[in-house]
Amino acid sequence: MTAVGAARITSAEQAREVAGQLAAEFALDAARRDAERELPVGEIGQLAASGLLAVTVPAELGGADLPPSEVAEIVRLLATADPNIAQIPHSHFVYVNLLKLAGSESQRHRYLTAVLDGGQIANAQSERGGATISDIATTVSPIEGGQRFRIDGVKYYCTGSLFADTLAVLTRLDDPTGRTGLPPGQYVAFLPANAPGVRIVDDWNGFGQRTTGSGTVAFEGVAVERAQLVPRSAAVDAPTAYGASAQLLHAAIDTGIARGALTAATAFVRDKSRPWFEAQVTRAIDDPLVIQRFGELAVTLAAAESTLVTAGAAVDGALGAPERVADASIAVATAKVLADRAATEISSALFEVSGTRSAADTLNLSHFWRNARTHTLHDPVRWKYQNIGRTLLHGTPPPLHGVI
Repeated sequence: MTAVGAARITSAEQAREVAGQLAAEFALDAARRDAERELPVGEIGQLAASGLLAVTVPAELGGADLPPSEVAEIVRLLATADPNIAQIPHSHFVYVNLLKLAGSESQRHRYLTAVLDGGQIANAQSERGGATISDIATTVSPIEGGQRFRIDGVKYYCTGSLFADTLAVLTRLDDPTGRTGLPPGQYVAFLPANAPGVRIVDDWNGFGQRTTGSGTVAFEGVAVERAQLVPRSAAVDAPTAYGASAQLLHAAIDTGIARGALTAATAFVRDKSRPWFEAQVTRAIDDPLVIQRFGELAVTLAAAESTLVTAGAAVDGALGAPERVADASIAVATAKVLADRAATEISSALFEVSGTRSAADTLNLSHFWRNARTHTLHDPVRWKYQNIGRTLLHGTPPPLHGVI
């Protein structure tokens, strides 16, 4: 997909209004797209053209420079309609943030100006071969005197890669002789998605988040310039809000799924469900046990949504304030736990409160649960509890690894 220009968002209010309008439109065919695995190419084009993907670009470059809390609200609104569309730009916002934190002035101008014009960034980050996801085998190796490089490796779960203009490729510098003069470590290479040697494969086969384009990307001798490499250490090896900002968006996606599922359940029970005969009522919405369960689900959702707002404010407050980063990470971890719980519980309870009719495959109401169950596999909440507990008991800050 090629950037063709985009509208300019100038305020948080405008961003929320545009996101709400797009969400209402995207919701209409979300279940059908999921059922047919129809990639939302047109919808992602609309999203890029709306200017929403550029809302975090710094003001000095012409962007609205909106804080993480507002990006989370945009993502939450989109996720209530179609969680696939909400997840696709997640990495886009993450790598715009990386450029802001660790990119040079020329790199920020080069790539963020393209974002203002509607450009889209997708990740090529995760691998499968190592002992854990933190092991990166994809290399960036010097050629021609150390000013040019080549990238070799294979990435998986590359969400949004089918829609993007630019790939952000997480690499490990392979320079044993030190001829480049670059410090060892991980670098993110920004390169055109259609660069020679890049092969994007549409092979994502998850039972949820089916249309996110989260397939495989292979790199074989892909040439990059030194100016395309951004060191990752400045974002993840120092107390920045980089990890908390990224995790906040994951929590926003799950919270949005929960809201979408509860909205669908409410509409179904009002219009289509029959009451259980023992309730001795004529409408399902008058069944006291159904009313009780909806009340419980509403409380679960309210807790997740309120905690998301609190976490967003904490991340906003940590921007440029290293001493507040640990508190922001814990706030986001708390939001992630409650969002995970709300998304999986409510999307499952949808069938519990709606009855047998809701299980019809033609309705595809299962997409809420499948999307929730799949997306919540990101960054397991069992480790969120660990980091929260250790901080409370030991007084130690959470780790600086970019996923909390």
